[in-house]
Amino acid sequence: MEVVIAEDSALLRDGLTRLLADRGHDVVAAVGDAPGLLDAVDRHAPDVAVVDVRMPPDNTDDGLRAAVALRSTERDPQPVLVLSQYVEERYATELLAGDTGGFGYLLKDRVADVGDFVDAIERVAAGGTALDPEVVSQILARNRRRPGLDELTAREREVLAAMAEGLTNPAIADRLVVSLGAIEKHVSNIFAKLGLAPDEDSHRRVRAVVTWLGRRDG
Repeated sequence: MEVVIAEDSALLRDGLTRLLADRGHDVVAAVGDAPGLLDAVDRHAPDVAVVDVRMPPDNTDDGLRAAVALRSTERDPQPVLVLSQYVEERYATELLAGDTGGFGYLLKDRVADVGDFVDAIERVAAGGTALDPEVVSQILARNRRRPGLDELTAREREVLAAMAEGLTNPAIADRLVVSLGAIEKHVSNIFAKLGLAPDEDSHRRVRAVVTWLGRRDG
């Protein structure tokens, strides 16, 4: 897996580079500002970009704006994992607007396991999602009045939150300590309440997550 890292902290940038190299991945570029990120992705076309939020030149939300640009191009959207100290709901929603996969948003202070972190990067590179539960929780609070979402039960919301993190049905069953059949029933109910009929690509699962995260205006 080829990775571009965009992080203005030299220590963290070097640490991420070493961590991924130790796991057998190739960091093709490690940059400290948003323009460098855009240039590195253009030159290397990596499998995934790991992006900080606050970076030069403005040291505000330059990293997120660069990530939005990478996922809004005419080519296939660039898989991006945002690694931040805080939740920016508007950008999290916008980052999902161009495509339904290849996106992650993790909070630095809540990354407790190196293996899980690397797994999240690999999942995003493969076209999946990796969202911190706190990110999901804040977006849900913001979008709780969306049509169909208010019809979900508390358990169905738990299941949908786990889906947004990228968990499979068996993994959700293990987390919630219920049967796989129960989870499959909850997932079917979620699809029905959100009005997601079967389609030829069977993308209802991702579409449900995108609906919940606020991609649609309702």
